[in-house]
Amino acid sequence: MQSMQSALEAFDNSLTRVRHMHGLHNTLTVTLTSAVDLSDILRAEIVMAVSALDYYIHEIARIGMLECWAGKRAITDAFKRFPLTLAAAQSLAHDASAATILDNEIRAKHGYASFQKPDKIADAVRLFSSISLWDDVGRHLGKSPQDVKASLGLIIDRRNKIAHEADVDPSFPDQLWPVSSSVVDRMINDIEAIGHAVHAACNLD
Repeated sequence: MQSMQSALEAFDNSLTRVRHMHGLHNTLTVTLTSAVDLSDILRAEIVMAVSALDYYIHEIARIGMLECWAGKRAITDAFKRFPLTLAAAQSLAHDASAATILDNEIRAKHGYASFQKPDKIADAVRLFSSISLWDDVGRHLGKSPQDVKASLGLIIDRRNKIAHEADVDPSFPDQLWPVSSSVVDRMINDIEAIGHAVHAACNLD
């Protein structure tokens, strides 16, 4: 079974890839003329950074639930309510490879879920931990939980504009929402800080 630390390392590796793209954007900005629009590189960075957080939350939820099943963590109310197919429930009761069956069931159930918005991230964490997530994350970041959630929410909203609306400004259909290197850099840093604060708040080291 994968460890929580490996999930954090995968998160960091994903953000490193995003930062490589950011460096490429900044280099090309200096070397190419302004006639070349490089803004879509920045938009791709936002989508990839949010994806890194989403995948990280998926992983810690899955690993945490398997640890609950194995008796390594206290079982939470949300864990008890996790829905299973009848076939999976029957197999868990009689099959020696129950952990693998549960792993597959978690992957299937969460395959259509996104853990990006603050409330969805908190729901995922409740599957294996009873902490008050955003209060603890806020303490680790030295911010109020409301500020942390608002900051993340704005990043997710921007990601959704790019992923679902082609980043087109509906008031001016021929124009895209503006994006800048400095703003995207701050978004990446915020996502990194939030991911590490979630890890610390859940005591996953």
